[in-house]
Amino acid sequence: MSIKFKKLNNTIINCKKCPRLIRFSKKISITKRKQNITEIYWGKPVAGFGDINAKLMILGLAPAAHGGTRTGRAFTGDKSGDFLFSCLYKLGISNLPTSKNRKDGLILHNTYITNILKCVPPDDKPLNLELNNCSNYFDNEIKNLTKLKVIISLGKIAFDNCIKFYKKNFIIKKKFIFKHGAKYNLPDGKILIACYHPSPRNVNTKIIDVQKMIKLLKFAKKIL
Repeated sequence: MSIKFKKLNNTIINCKKCPRLIRFSKKISITKRKQNITEIYWGKPVAGFGDINAKLMILGLAPAAHGGTRTGRAFTGDKSGDFLFSCLYKLGISNLPTSKNRKDGLILHNTYITNILKCVPPDDKPLNLELNNCSNYFDNEIKNLTKLKVIISLGKIAFDNCIKFYKKNFIIKKKFIFKHGAKYNLPDGKILIACYHPSPRNVNTKIIDVQKMIKLLKFAKKIL
């Protein structure tokens, strides 16, 4: 990992800009979930991870309460991550079909995974102030990923907030409408692809399935 990324990730992990989110993360780490009661939770902001020479970014909204907040790595240790990594593995993007913990040996190829918000928000509803506080970290991730070409946003909220971030930095007049598989050119030359979130609810109701996810990932790889 480059010195820039190490410095950025250390800053993210030690961030205390949003007292509400820090309190909530600590609360989760103390109360825990029944099946993880013996584990020591991460309980801090969760930095992104992956290939620092990545051309592809996979972007979520925030770490899960008993996923990233427990394990310390985005989309790790929860059902959304299980679905995502099984698909990434099928296409050779990940060297493992599951993502269990930060020391499981998982490696991403040409891909970086992160969240708009680095802490889990209560009821999955971040405040605008919290999103604004975190936007600087997302900005630095994009700047440090110098070869980045494509961003896949998982879910409408991540999609909307990615657009919101770009509107802060560029004058954008066209409309960006969330639709699974939709492709948009961003003002800095990157491409944004909208994707349904691989949450258990969406998977169980077949809003997203393996076939749809694989098709979208292949589409992104073709662009690259």
